[in-house]
Amino acid sequence: MSPIVLGILIFICVGALGVAFVPSMAGSGRADKRIKALHGSALGKSADDKLSKGKEDRRRSMQQAVAEQLKNNGNKKKRIPLQAQLHQAGLKIDKAAFIRNSAILAIVIFVLCFIFGAPLLYAAVFAAAGGYLLPRWYLGHRKKKFQKAFLLELPNAVEAIVRGVKTGLPLNDSLRIVAKEAKEPVRSEFAHVIDAQSMGKATDEAVALIYERVPLSEVNFFVVVISVQQQAGGNLSEALTNLARVLRDRKKMQAKVKAMSSEAKASAMIIGSLPFIVAALVSFVTPDYLLPLVSSPMGYIMLGIATVMMSLGIFIMNRMIQFDY
Repeated sequence: MSPIVLGILIFICVGALGVAFVPSMAGSGRADKRIKALHGSALGKSADDKLSKGKEDRRRSMQQAVAEQLKNNGNKKKRIPLQAQLHQAGLKIDKAAFIRNSAILAIVIFVLCFIFGAPLLYAAVFAAAGGYLLPRWYLGHRKKKFQKAFLLELPNAVEAIVRGVKTGLPLNDSLRIVAKEAKEPVRSEFAHVIDAQSMGKATDEAVALIYERVPLSEVNFFVVVISVQQQAGGNLSEALTNLARVLRDRKKMQAKVKAMSSEAKASAMIIGSLPFIVAALVSFVTPDYLLPLVSSPMGYIMLGIATVMMSLGIFIMNRMIQFDY
């Protein structure tokens, strides 16, 4: 066999061996790469599953904490004791002093009715009604005024807490800053929170005292945010920032509703005061025209019926111009 033929045969054999082994090695490398990729994707999927499971558990725990807090706030007694009503109105007197003042007012009304010649029965009825209703009306008026002042300052207090938390202060120190630097009545209510903490109560329990003294939905939002953060953790500054924005948006909506309902309120006030204005003008022009109403038993009966009807009409008009925000 010639050397040339032998070289050609050797080249063919080497080429055949290369064709036989090299693709299998390359295929083996690609297979290894695919196996590694599949293994890596499996590990990534497992990590994603763990992360999603952790987020789901956290979401469930937060939902449970929120539901529990709302349930606890919803289980408050519907019938509020008189002393709690005085606290909610921002009054510093106790229950005994309020009852004593109501009794003194009833006696004064009875004496005035007796001086103006009213029968004893009617004087007693007017005294009892005035001694009970007028202090209650005053208490409700003070309560609304107190709550309005509290809501006016609450967003500023929440933003102060957010600034304190973002600068690295603990939540307790941020609450203490609000208790010292905020305006009334927010300062006093947060001071009660600090006092409760100094007595050993937890932060969420101490903050819940604000809702007992100021039972408003906005205050309930704040209590729920603090309670959920204490139980489930989370970004407190972000949650309080969102809460402050919601409070300011609700305030804007209240101002818008108030402006839109101002015409109806003015009409109700004019209609409600019109009978008294007409009676005063008629008495000024003809003093003896309405005298039988206050000098005869039938006149007292007619005055009583008119008072009941006027009170019912004023109540209905007042309910018509009340709006829930």
